[in-house]
Amino acid sequence: MTAPAATAPCCLIVDDEPRLRQVMVHLMRGDGFQCVEAGNGLEALEQLTKYPVALVLSDLRMPKMDGFELLRELRTRYPDIAVVMITAVADAEIAVSCLAIGASDYVVKPYQLEDVRARVASALEKRRLILENRAYRESLEERVSVQARRLEELFLASVQSLAEALELKDPYTRGHSVRVSYYSTIIARAMGLDGEMLRQIELGGQVHDIGKIGVRESVLNKEGRLTPEEYEHIMTHPVLGWRILAPLLGETPHALNIVRSHHERYDGRGVPDGLKGDAIPVEARIVAAADALDAMTSDRPYRPCEMSLDAVVEELVRNSATQFDPEVVRTVVACVERGELRVFARTDAVPLGVRA
Repeated sequence: MTAPAATAPCCLIVDDEPRLRQVMVHLMRGDGFQCVEAGNGLEALEQLTKYPVALVLSDLRMPKMDGFELLRELRTRYPDIAVVMITAVADAEIAVSCLAIGASDYVVKPYQLEDVRARVASALEKRRLILENRAYRESLEERVSVQARRLEELFLASVQSLAEALELKDPYTRGHSVRVSYYSTIIARAMGLDGEMLRQIELGGQVHDIGKIGVRESVLNKEGRLTPEEYEHIMTHPVLGWRILAPLLGETPHALNIVRSHHERYDGRGVPDGLKGDAIPVEARIVAAADALDAMTSDRPYRPCEMSLDAVVEELVRNSATQFDPEVVRTVVACVERGELRVFARTDAVPLGVRA
């Protein structure tokens, strides 16, 4: 059999009576189709592996595999092919049931050629509309995806600008948020968190101290001990940061939880809400430990860094179940013992992103 030309639509005619197939082939070729033939459903499926068929005209009653079973296979394997069933008057009820499982239309024997043409035209028009609709949806989804990526880029740029503004006010904490973000993702991954939660923990770590933009520079950079009033003032930054970022982080609630709750304590004596134990979001409990880890291994206006990583781990363990979540502390200890967590100085390049 000669292969169909690539420039014309291809029609597969399935009937166990060669004479009837030839009548249909003559009609379809006269209407501009390239035709291939099959004597039953099994032969039809074999032909479909060879040719790019747009339309199937299939008899219902055939040996080996009838038209009904062929239709089921077509809908599973080749859902984009238009299918017109050809049936005797006695099988009209079965033909109607074929519509329910995906046939485009049906023709009743003895058929009129003009009726066949009309049914084929209708079936191909349905196919065209379905394919166009799918292409439109895919194109729309791609445009929406591109816009979403662009909006996220703009959002992250805005957040980064806020972080840079904070570092101008508080040069001693330059790089602090990036390091906290990095430590937090290591701890979170070791605790079995992944996917969107891990991405939001990374983001929350980067912006957890944004509220310090509203803290007086004289307090941020004070070299001596803070007065009670000054301490109370600086500890307003979680709520202030939460208020600043709430309009921007509406789609990332875990990151917002970190901003608001990273100074809560496991014993309930933290700020701003006095949350206790598991009432503190796990993402905030993780960042609280990472924040303390970096604070104890970084220079601050009121003291130089003198603590080793081992000493920091001991301090975290000592404050387990009071300031810090015991599970988070155990994870930090395990990460340090396995060499997965090491501290970075202010001048070190901290790896960014949550990828392994």
